Amino acid sequence: MTNSPHKHPQKSPQKSPYKYPYLKQDFGASIVVFLVALPLCVGVAVASGVPAELGLLTGIVGGIVTGLLPGSSLQVSGPAAGLTVLVFEAVREFGLPALGAIVLAAGVLQLLMGALKLGRWFRAISVSVVEGMLAGIGLVIIAGQMYAAAGMTAPASGIDKITGLPEAFVEAVGSTTALASIAIGAGTVAVMVLWKRLPETVRAVPGALAAVVLATLAALAFDLPVATVEVQGLLDAVQVPGADAFGELASPAALGTVLAFALIASAESLFSAAAVDRLHDGERTQYDKELMAQGAGNAVCGALGALPMTAVIVRSAANVQAGAKTKASRLLHGVWLLLFAALLPGALALIPLPALAGILVHAGWKLIPFRQIVSLWRTHRGEALILVVTAVAIVAVNMFEGVLIGLALSVAKTAWEASHIKLEVIDKGAGPVQAYLSGNATFLQLPKILDSLEALPQDRPIELDLSGLHHLDHACRTALENWAERHSASGTEPVKVTSP
Repeated sequence: MTNSPHKHPQKSPQKSPYKYPYLKQDFGASIVVFLVALPLCVGVAVASGVPAELGLLTGIVGGIVTGLLPGSSLQVSGPAAGLTVLVFEAVREFGLPALGAIVLAAGVLQLLMGALKLGRWFRAISVSVVEGMLAGIGLVIIAGQMYAAAGMTAPASGIDKITGLPEAFVEAVGSTTALASIAIGAGTVAVMVLWKRLPETVRAVPGALAAVVLATLAALAFDLPVATVEVQGLLDAVQVPGADAFGELASPAALGTVLAFALIASAESLFSAAAVDRLHDGERTQYDKELMAQGAGNAVCGALGALPMTAVIVRSAANVQAGAKTKASRLLHGVWLLLFAALLPGALALIPLPALAGILVHAGWKLIPFRQIVSLWRTHRGEALILVVTAVAIVAVNMFEGVLIGLALSVAKTAWEASHIKLEVIDKGAGPVQAYLSGNATFLQLPKILDSLEALPQDRPIELDLSGLHHLDHACRTALENWAERHSASGTEPVKVTSP
């Protein structure tokens, strides 16, 4: 059969008139994300104690490499403030050359976890632990960047950063250079806070970018004695890890850092994915594929000696709000970062370091979930306690051990709640004593259960109803059987037990 000369072939109407129907929306969103990411990439790198270009390099890989892979189509990856503290400690302890090997190993571990379908299990991590982790990181970032804003070197530990602030303030007051630097940092924070109150047409420019540009212009116009970003060029900043760097991985401390990078970056990325999914009605995140995409990105970053990456909620939310429809927006944002780093590296040298410190102070403040803490305290005080303890542990000890403390508390709380049990005794004065057990009978509550049962009258028949139990473990079952035998052996009627 031939087609009628008056009809077009059937496949022609199925084709869209445009090859890329969302190109306009994605192009516009990519510009917005680029402008949001640029100062954050540079600021996170400087705060981590590495060349600014390495932050841009991670942003480029996050856009182009991770951006091309399946997982979450609208989530944007790059260097995150949440890993700043851990990266700074790793560089201080193992050196910059070893950072690439650590990040590469963490990326391979993420790939392995994704291949084993472990991505969805990260959603089982207590939200209080994650928010406590972010709060602790936020506190350390704020304290550390206070020193950077004054042009000073921050102490190494989180607790020393906080306790040393009064002395640093007194020292800064007596220095004209430090006061000028603090003015730039404080002005940057003020611009970012006030930017949201300006007309919508002005807010089309991201607040972080506007703050950096204004701080740079102010430093130049008044010739302020403030330190600026050191520039060495994108290719010069690349540090491919060598054999010595990989040799560092043999130490338990380095392996612990690899594990911390992988777990924290994965948790932050997948929690971000869940948050981004709530912002749009498009395709949902495939968690295992997203974990592998993050792993691939970190493996490439490690091979180039760059910073570790995570999905970043600030950039991801900006991407969605700017109207992005496909992964093209995040890919293009990586291209814009690459073009900027290649064509305008000298522009970085004009940026005052206290302006970047101000951006990170603002970012650190936003990591502290003040409203959630108040809400949790009213409804779930145990969860609020876990959040606060995790944050304090990160400040007082370190990131990895602080998170482990939070996870241990969360598991202990869950075990305690799961082991709640209630014994109700009805004694009418005559006839058998009726005992009703309800809840979860586990070995954790075994002493309490036995004390209550052994307190029942020994000379009366007992009816023990276990039908209200949700769970009865082997230890409890055995203990209850032994108690029933002992009670029956005293000459009374055998204990009647209703099974759960």
